[in-house]
Formats: sequence, C-alpha cells, structure tokens
Amino acid sequence: MATKLWAMSLMFFITFLTSTAQIFWKFGSEKLSFDLLALITNWQIIAGILIYAVAGTLMIISFRGGDVSVLYPIVATSYIWVSILSIYFLNEAMNIFKWLGVFIIFSGIALIGYGSRESKILEGAG
Repeated sequence: MATKLWAMSLMFFITFLTSTAQIFWKFGSEKLSFDLLALITNWQIIAGILIYAVAGTLMIISFRGGDVSVLYPIVATSYIWVSILSIYFLNEAMNIFKWLGVFIIFSGIALIGYGSRESKILEGAG
C-alpha cells in the first residue's frame, strides 16, 4: 500500500499534539499531589490526557492511509517538537549535542521516507 500524503501530514500533526500534551504534563507535574481531589482538579494533567486521547484516535485513522513502517517513524519527530517547545515554554537550553540529536532524528525520518519511496519504485519495476 502506498502511503498517502494526508496520512503522513496527519501523523506530523499528531506528534505536535502529543508534544503539547507532554508540556502540559510538565506544568501539571509541578503541582502534582497523589490526593484524589488534587488529581481531578489538576487541569494541566487532564488537558494532557485529553490531548493524548485525541492524538491516539487520529493515529488510528492515519494508519488507514499507509504503511506503518513509514508512518510510525514520524512519531520520532515528537522529540524535535518537545525540544523546541521546551525552549519556548520551559526556558530550557539546547546545546550543540541536543541540536545534533534533532538533526539526526530528522535525517533518519527523511531516510526512512526516501527508502520507502525507493522500495515502491523497485516493486513497480519488478
């Protein structure tokens, strides 16, 4: 099955959602208490859970549009999103090694996409 562009685009959007949920969880964890009332009133934790639920549902939909071997590696872009969002919202610093890791993740995802395209071309030739 050829992976459709809408499925890849949706998967990129999903990684942004899950990364946003993780930022909410970070904020919620600062006032986390294992008391039932505190848990159900911690809106950042609840928001993160809801965003993850939406993202999981969308991920199932995106899997209908292509190969899991192409779509699932896109989830690794969440590391990139979290790095960028952490700079902006959490005032975290990025050093050269973190940026190098971001570049390697991006390169790996690009290579997987390219390799999948090449395998489809070879299937058509044989």
